[in-house]
Amino acid sequence: MARFSLSLRRNAERTKRIVVVLTIWLQLCNIVSSLLILLASEASLFSYRPRVRRYLHNFYANRDYLRRILHDNDESCISMVRMNRQAFFKLCEMLESMGGLKTTKNMLIDEQVGIFLHIIAHHVKNRVIGRNFRRSGETVSRCFHNVLNAVMHLQELLFKKPEPIPTNSLDHRWRWFKNCLGALDGTYIRVNVPIKDKARFRTRKGDIATNMLGVCTPNMQFVYVLPGWEGSVADGRVLRDAITRRHGLKVPHGCYYLVDAGYTNCEGFLAPFRGQRDDFYINPIVEEEPITAIDPTNAWTNWRIGLAREMFNEWQTSRQIEN
Repeated sequence: MARFSLSLRRNAERTKRIVVVLTIWLQLCNIVSSLLILLASEASLFSYRPRVRRYLHNFYANRDYLRRILHDNDESCISMVRMNRQAFFKLCEMLESMGGLKTTKNMLIDEQVGIFLHIIAHHVKNRVIGRNFRRSGETVSRCFHNVLNAVMHLQELLFKKPEPIPTNSLDHRWRWFKNCLGALDGTYIRVNVPIKDKARFRTRKGDIATNMLGVCTPNMQFVYVLPGWEGSVADGRVLRDAITRRHGLKVPHGCYYLVDAGYTNCEGFLAPFRGQRDDFYINPIVEEEPITAIDPTNAWTNWRIGLAREMFNEWQTSRQIEN
């Protein structure tokens, strides 16, 4: 009996050792397996290549539309981008050499400029341009802003600068207004705004619009535009903001713009009125600080009276000669 119990005890200890050994072995296997999985996953980071459909960029097919509208003849070029081929290629050269416009991997300078001019000439939507030129909407948008930035770098060279009416002008409409730079006025452009902002954008006629200031030369070329003001704001307030901005409207002393009766008659801005003649002369342009305030003065009022009298007397003289 003692031998049997001793044998059972030895078998139990042996079984216990075997279980411990197997447990240790399984744990070692799990550790080795985890280590191998970790090494395999780390190696796959450098060897894995996703199966992505390759984008086939047909360069010549994408430029086919550009060739048809710009390179074939001047008639189609003028119709699509509002300039002939010589002017178009000159603009491309200026934007590349002086404006900083760069050729991309898949798009040349002429295509970028063509997209930009096509959009602003016909107010074409992004999706239409993308379909015609076979480009994505993001590419068209990025191209437009790149060309726009290049054009802004050429503003000193491309933008029209106002020139005063000379003393010996023969234009019967403008010869009275010596040193006049042009005319300006405000206009309302209807917009959609949130409900909470409609009261500020409501005009005196009840429309929801923005008050935009436009300034042009005597030959109707715009030299300055200021959008963004609410429709309820008076024209004089918009003008005051324009001349006080850092890069706003510049009016040299001795020059002026023609304005309507909604603006204050003051130095730099001649408003209409009924008056009588008195000789007065405005000094020519001098290199001084531009006008930055809208304040009526007696000198400017007297000059306006003199200008009106001079125009009336000249008109009477011309009528007498005709009779």
